[in-house]
Amino acid sequence: MSIHLARGGASALGGVLAATFAVLWPFDVFAQSVPGTALPAVTITAAQPNKPQPKRAMRSAVPSVPAARRESVPSQAAAPAAVPGSLTVLTAQQALREIQQTPGGVALVTADAYKNSTVSNTIKDILDYVPGVFVQPKWGDDTRLSIRGSGLSRNFHLRGVQLYMDGIPINTADGYGDFQEIDPTAYKYVEVFKGGNALRLGANSLGGAINFVTPSGRDLFINGVSVDAGAFGFRRLQAKTGGSNGPWDGFITAATQRSDGFRDHSFGQANRLSGNVGYQFSPDVETRFYLNANNVRQRIPGSVSKFSALTSPQTAAVNNLTGDWQRNIDTVRIGNKTTMRFDSTTVEFGAFGVDRHLMHPIYQWLDYHYQDYGAFARAVDDRVIGGFRNRLVAGVNVLNGRIDNQQLVNLAGGQKGALVSSSIDRSKNTSVYVEDSFYFLPNVAAIAGTQFLYATRNRQDRFLSDGDQSGRTEFNLWSPKGGLLWQIDPTWQAYANVSRSAEVPSYGESANGPGIPTIPFTSIRPQRATTYEIGTRVRRPDATWEVTYYRAQIDNELLCLFSAFGNCNVTNADRTMHQGIEAGAGAAIFRNLFVRGDRPDRLWLNIAYTFNDFRFDNDPVFGNNLLPGAPRHFVRGELLYKHPNGFYVGPNIEWVPQGYYADSANTLSTDAYAIYGLKAGFDDGGRYSGYIEARNIGNKAYIASSSIIDRANANSPLFEPGFGRAVYAGFKVRW
Repeated sequence: MSIHLARGGASALGGVLAATFAVLWPFDVFAQSVPGTALPAVTITAAQPNKPQPKRAMRSAVPSVPAARRESVPSQAAAPAAVPGSLTVLTAQQALREIQQTPGGVALVTADAYKNSTVSNTIKDILDYVPGVFVQPKWGDDTRLSIRGSGLSRNFHLRGVQLYMDGIPINTADGYGDFQEIDPTAYKYVEVFKGGNALRLGANSLGGAINFVTPSGRDLFINGVSVDAGAFGFRRLQAKTGGSNGPWDGFITAATQRSDGFRDHSFGQANRLSGNVGYQFSPDVETRFYLNANNVRQRIPGSVSKFSALTSPQTAAVNNLTGDWQRNIDTVRIGNKTTMRFDSTTVEFGAFGVDRHLMHPIYQWLDYHYQDYGAFARAVDDRVIGGFRNRLVAGVNVLNGRIDNQQLVNLAGGQKGALVSSSIDRSKNTSVYVEDSFYFLPNVAAIAGTQFLYATRNRQDRFLSDGDQSGRTEFNLWSPKGGLLWQIDPTWQAYANVSRSAEVPSYGESANGPGIPTIPFTSIRPQRATTYEIGTRVRRPDATWEVTYYRAQIDNELLCLFSAFGNCNVTNADRTMHQGIEAGAGAAIFRNLFVRGDRPDRLWLNIAYTFNDFRFDNDPVFGNNLLPGAPRHFVRGELLYKHPNGFYVGPNIEWVPQGYYADSANTLSTDAYAIYGLKAGFDDGGRYSGYIEARNIGNKAYIASSSIIDRANANSPLFEPGFGRAVYAGFKVRW
């Protein structure tokens, strides 16, 4: 297999990342050879809130638990013995205990649930079976991501969901997010906090937050190499190594990949590096330094009309070809997190800095240089007070940044022309949050909390020939929350909550385009929502399920109310409503088909269903129309035969039974579709694993995602076609 650099050459950073592989193979500074032991069983135990808790012993590494969305293949192989665990990087089982103390919709997806059995190329492979999450790749790493209808109006990048890597923000200081810095091969688990349930991270948005967590050098099977290849010229090489030596531990992973792309003008390549080094001063004090670097070069095929998307899905938009539209990015992120543990209290604090350069020739040549920095502190106190368990979480986050923003004429072939816009955009955000869980019964907690956000946006216009666009806004926003969490038995919970959220507009909400009324960013108000939620979840060895209903009443939702030629100017709607049902289940529907005994074979069903009802609320223009951009029903399911030796095989389906609108006037919609896949492989939890996966076997032409505008016609270029028939295969070795 050969890995090629992007057309036109790679940057120095890309060369450094690619060269990492030359030294990564022998890198084993921290690794230790230890005897193998069998993997322990996963259990969930009920807390005893009315009894004093003894001082906890030092945490030890345990294997990842199955994610809520899937049941992992049973492990029969011997694994290396666990070394004393990390304080700054929880194991998946510890993280699951933490996240399930949330009275609302959350999910934890372990790497074992997707990394060994899929190509793991985009975040869709991670989040596909998390109900309530709508995620569809558009091209390359760019993805349409919405949780509970968040950011539907954002036709580019991301808004409404806050992304973190090891608790460090991926989103820029003004709020926009991107997916090019996310490497699905790098993480040990991913935490999903829907809506106001993201208060634990200090996040505050309609969609919530997603936290991607990398391993430490104290994890099992920390060394490995993987090779993946398949349709549309996709190939990837990934390697990782690490280990521990006394108080020190370290981990590093690097991946290089290239794809020709399903559509014309969608080829790209990426080099990614993530690593960390930790030091334990004592069993109760640990610090860890993080590094993340990315070099991505990606062509953009563009949105096309519905007719083109369904009849010629590989065809790129004409303007994207003549202007050689691209999204290229170089980033370096560094951070530190220190954790201190006392008898009943855990404190963590840290700081971070991000340098990001976006080189983005589209309708104009966007040359943006981002410099973000910040700090955070969080304390968790879990103790018995007057015979009752009480858990207090409090923290503060600071995220500030500066954008050196230049826009130039994009000449034919993606060349820079004359300067047409330039500014310095500064953002400051300070959030303070507190949440208390009081167990007035041994298994029932009353939960109350709030967050205060102080934010400013300050633009200094440096290109005055078209008028001075300078301005400053300031926001002071409170977001309270209250709820109940009932631990019915050690494996079954019920919950309810009411929460407020607030989203401050980013500079992208003030973007103007040809034929669109100018709306200065200083006139855009923050989006506020009150969300009511009730649900239940069960996690047992042969069955897991969750069902959540929510309803959000939104004031000033950031929506596309003016548009021209596919461009959108976001402003505030009056009132809107989002409600839905999130339901997921996994179960062994048959056992002992061919193998009986203590380790029988099983037929395992995974299913995730999302119902979305998003609409205007007596809007003066659009009445009670449905909001565009997301399907009302979305179903993802798979049926896998699993043999105790690690072999698995089975079909899967993605089904959108009803098309959805692409405009607020409800005049143009997508079509319903169903696509089928099949995968097979082996993964016994040991050293080797492999898979082969076929997607969209019927080669169905369908629309994966849609941009939105206020009023569309049949020729509106809004749609991104889904990928055609594809086959991928991969092999992994770990030790």
